[in-house]
Amino acid sequence: MMDDRSMLTSAKAGLVDELSAIDLQVDAVYVGTRKDGAPADPLNALLKVANQGGFRYRGEARKKLNLLVLKTNMDDPDWPDELDPETGIFTYYGDNKVPGVDLHGTKKFGNLILRTIFEHSRAGKVGRQLVPPIFLFARAGTSRALRFLGLAVPGASDLDASEELVAIWRSTNGQRFQNYRARFTVLDAARMSRAWVDSIIAEKPDHSLAPAAWQLWRKTGKRRALVAPRTLEYRSPTEQLPADGASSAIVEAIRHHFIGREHAFEHCATALAQMMIPQIAALDVTRPTRDGGRDGIGQLRVGSGPSGILVDFALEAKCTSITTGVGAKEMSRLISRLRHRQFGVIVTTSYVTPQIYKEIKEDQHPIVVIAARDIVELLRRNGRGSLEAVRTWLHDEFPADEKAQG
Repeated sequence: MMDDRSMLTSAKAGLVDELSAIDLQVDAVYVGTRKDGAPADPLNALLKVANQGGFRYRGEARKKLNLLVLKTNMDDPDWPDELDPETGIFTYYGDNKVPGVDLHGTKKFGNLILRTIFEHSRAGKVGRQLVPPIFLFARAGTSRALRFLGLAVPGASDLDASEELVAIWRSTNGQRFQNYRARFTVLDAARMSRAWVDSIIAEKPDHSLAPAAWQLWRKTGKRRALVAPRTLEYRSPTEQLPADGASSAIVEAIRHHFIGREHAFEHCATALAQMMIPQIAALDVTRPTRDGGRDGIGQLRVGSGPSGILVDFALEAKCTSITTGVGAKEMSRLISRLRHRQFGVIVTTSYVTPQIYKEIKEDQHPIVVIAARDIVELLRRNGRGSLEAVRTWLHDEFPADEKAQG
């Protein structure tokens, strides 16, 4: 038997019969290889599920599932699956991605499965016993290399039930359709024992062998998430800038739309801030300042109903080339506007320079940074993942006629 660590942490092959005899380790990379040297899908060897699709399972989709695998490529701009390692929340989109198909009528029954497991998860202890173990995998470089993201359960402790599974509308070529956006919690479980996995595959599940966090959720509903805080609180320019050519094109389209009227970008910045922070109750653009820029002032609602309060904040927007970072002048200007118990938001089509980013973290200035990469991710989450969709949004919401900006 090949050493587990050397086999899993590289993208080089392990024979499929070896994969079927090892534990599952979070963040390990699995690659299957047949005896003739040809690549093989590792999920079939690891968990005895189908070779294709984002939804793979053991059992019957319309009756009872014994085990569920959610596999993502993490690269679909229209359906941006995402794992937030700092919160342990995994966002996954269903399998109805073309018009003309009912929300629950997909070939793999993926959306039907999502609806069912979320219904069960909300039905108390008896319902939770019907939710199968959910294993998350993401492509790691090649289609045959998969990274194990962890063991998940439906929902998240900081979300209302109505936010855990949401049917959202999208359109393509003028046709509208619905798909699910699901939120899962990745549990604090680093290793899944082969004995537990094999008992599930054999349809004689011994859940006493399951990770403690999964047993706790099944018994009490408490989600103990696997959280991984950043070792550095500030991001490098590379982490703030677009990750690929398609993303760079989106940022450049935004910048180009506001060339010669950069102050009008403030309206776009307010829209982006509201995408990131839905709890914003009000956000208005102020008059132009002496240096030609515009600012925003707003209020964030904390709590709801009569018990809720409003917290003031200030917004600064910078529409510049991705090669021009936000430096001391711009950040000092925003910080100077903050009063006691207020916070600031800076929206930029570039990045915050490392020294300034580090200083605002070390000095504990309450500043939210929305950089170029964040802008692309926000637009994708809101159904604008293509360059064409972004250009349409810019044209409709922020027309070149400045009077239309109000």
